[in-house]
Amino acid sequence: MEAYDFLIVGAGLFGAVFAHEARKQGKRCLVIDRRNHTGGNIHCQFMEGIHVHQYGAHIFHTNNREVWNYVNQLVEMVPFVNSPLANYHGELYNLPFNMNTFHQLWGVNTPQEAVEELERQRERYAHITHPANFEEQALKLCGHDIYTKLIKGYTEKQWGRSTQELPAAIIRRVPLRMTYDNNYFNDTYQGIPRGGYNSLTDALLNGIEVRLNTNYLEQRNAFNALARKVVFTGQIDSYFDYRAGHLEYRSLHFETELLHTDNYQGNAVVNYTAADVPYTRIIEHKHFEHGQQPVTVITREYPKAYRTGDEPYYPVNDSRNNAIVKQYQELAARQSKTIFGGRLGQYAYFDMDDTIEAALLLARKELTSSMPAAFHSYPH
Repeated sequence: MEAYDFLIVGAGLFGAVFAHEARKQGKRCLVIDRRNHTGGNIHCQFMEGIHVHQYGAHIFHTNNREVWNYVNQLVEMVPFVNSPLANYHGELYNLPFNMNTFHQLWGVNTPQEAVEELERQRERYAHITHPANFEEQALKLCGHDIYTKLIKGYTEKQWGRSTQELPAAIIRRVPLRMTYDNNYFNDTYQGIPRGGYNSLTDALLNGIEVRLNTNYLEQRNAFNALARKVVFTGQIDSYFDYRAGHLEYRSLHFETELLHTDNYQGNAVVNYTAADVPYTRIIEHKHFEHGQQPVTVITREYPKAYRTGDEPYYPVNDSRNNAIVKQYQELAARQSKTIFGGRLGQYAYFDMDDTIEAALLLARKELTSSMPAAFHSYPH
């Protein structure tokens, strides 16, 4: 007997938004997750009064006013502008690449001076007419200094291979701002939920039945029998028992440490761009909410190869994986009961605003017949 209208596999942001919208329309939902917490990768731990981003830094940013207003109806957003730093062998540079960065690299003061130096840097690589790999493309785009100090080592750590082995298409452009602006995102709206991201997840899942430590794939038939439809946000290749092959990911390892000082690095995010530093960045979590605690918590983030049992983070969008995921998408399109969504269900990297928008669109599609007209235009 079908006790629920929807079984949502995955209590991350996509699943939680869909469940929230379905419940608002009077639908019966069951949300399950294999982990011991809700929120997926936006989950926060609470340490010494500090909300620790357990799976890496998450800064909510969007140009979509409807999505921004949607989130603000659920939680209060603390203003936060992401302005990371890059540390290269003890030298500090502002990110994204802007006039502060160019002044730190070359001592230039005006946009004209920066443009002239960039042209000199690029001129050395004018002979590269058809870049054969990431390194050649990057050198042609931004020259020696930016590539060597701020791109090469970081990229090789992130992808686990030499930039000469990575395709040129990965770096089609390098954002170079001729202003003294350290705002990493160009988006109109930025912030962090007051009380951490768990407050957002709790608001979305309020009043909805949730079962944690529950593996859908181990009890698939029993769970399928409980609901009219299934929204699956796990790894799409695992759903189809890897019949077209395993999709590749890059994963991450985190080392979190409580420090008995009130301020460790003075910034929420500092990237370490030298290849001989094993981690890619250090996150100091209290700065996301402008915390004044007497202690601080930092996390070192290490990229790693993905192995079964690890958390999959970044899809590897090369020709092999694109061909495999296309086969899974064709299989998914033939499913009458199961809908696939989220970064793992679609094998794509999504920002949080993209995830919310996609979940709202799916909810609109699935619930249209019983939905009041107000839903068709998100509140402004």
